[in-house]
Amino acid sequence: MNILFLYTELASYFLAGVKELTQKGHSVHIVRWPVNKEAPFLFDFPEGVTIYERNDYNKQELIDLAKSIQPDVIISSGWVDKDYLGVCRHFKDDIPTVMSMDNQWNGTLRQQLMRLAAPWILHRSYSHAWVPGAPQKEYALKLGFKEDNIEVGFYAADVKLFSSSATDRTESNSYPRKLVYVGRYVQQKGLDLLFPAFIELQKESSNEWELWCAGTGELFDQRPDHPKIKHLGFLQPDELKKKLKETGVFVLPSRFEPWGVVVHEMAAAGFPMVCSNAIGGTTRFLEEGKNGFLFDNEDKESLKKALKRIMSLSDEELREMAGQSHRLGVGYDPEMWARQVVRLIGR
Repeated sequence: MNILFLYTELASYFLAGVKELTQKGHSVHIVRWPVNKEAPFLFDFPEGVTIYERNDYNKQELIDLAKSIQPDVIISSGWVDKDYLGVCRHFKDDIPTVMSMDNQWNGTLRQQLMRLAAPWILHRSYSHAWVPGAPQKEYALKLGFKEDNIEVGFYAADVKLFSSSATDRTESNSYPRKLVYVGRYVQQKGLDLLFPAFIELQKESSNEWELWCAGTGELFDQRPDHPKIKHLGFLQPDELKKKLKETGVFVLPSRFEPWGVVVHEMAAAGFPMVCSNAIGGTTRFLEEGKNGFLFDNEDKESLKKALKRIMSLSDEELREMAGQSHRLGVGYDPEMWARQVVRLIGR
């Protein structure tokens, strides 16, 4: 099969799924936006993948490119790129044209307007929708896609990369008392809640827990200097995996996260979690009290309470939570993702 992705910013977990497609003999073509400076991943593209730079093509040139590829399916990133919509509109009557989307339904005025505009903007271009999970499926239904034409599971972590490290926690004799945050240093991620919450807990009752943070971003220069907070900077996936071996609990205080593949990654790696209730991926990978705790979005006291609960657990309780996270994380992987692509072609 020839598979064409019209993509925005690539990520390593997406390429793990693409690799599964190429190993099954499919030819994959990817048009991509420029690399995000705040997430400067270095990509190793599998054999059988052809990359095209979005900035090199206008709308007609993209259509001509697609004609030369003769795709069996086109999978495109939402409606942010109008030229992508134009390509899908050109092919919609002949092959499946699939809209990927991670927006959650919130009922805002803008979303209500999109519901009204969907017949002209979306349904002229797309025959199907592929979304990460239940919060996004609700939106796709409201946009007028029939349930039979909606797939769930668009995001899949590179489970093989992360799952092998789960034993660092599930079989640890002395459970690592280190929280770890993985993400950008930006307002949306809620670090301005996490840092003071952690520091206040240390002042209220000194303990052995540390906070390690991996990432970079516009707020990195404003990071606090505290003896128990370690700033690791941006790490490539293999580097991150090595650092994760030394840590024990994943924390993500995001104000809003449509899905958050990192939640899937950390579940596969066997991390108990503390996450805000504004993160879509927790609907699939966090079970309250079983492998972690949710806290109320934007509420520092709620975050402190959740952190205190996780910090008070014994080694045995933490190992049990780690095992539950791992079981949830390995329940969906890039191989299953690749099978969904093929199923879309069959439709």
